[in-house]
Amino acid sequence: MNWRTRIFVDRTDNEDTACIQGTRIPVSFILDTLSAGGTRKDILSRYPELSSEDISAALAYASDLVRETIPPMSAYVSSKFFRSFYT
Repeated sequence: MNWRTRIFVDRTDNEDTACIQGTRIPVSFILDTLSAGGTRKDILSRYPELSSEDISAALAYASDLVRETIPPMSAYVSSKFFRSFYT
């Protein structure tokens, strides 16, 4: 699953939040719902604008973060800070 076509960073309100493309639904909401025992069906019934592929993209995104194949969102936002702090 190529999550990059379905996940974007919402930079409103001075926060960087990974969201499902075309919505302001955070990836973290999907992950929290699933980890609390919710199902895809629960999410899709509450948010009909989402698709099963969006949920798969959220899981793929989280999987890549855990494997550290992509930097965490904070690295995109605070890269100047990290460079100055670690150099």
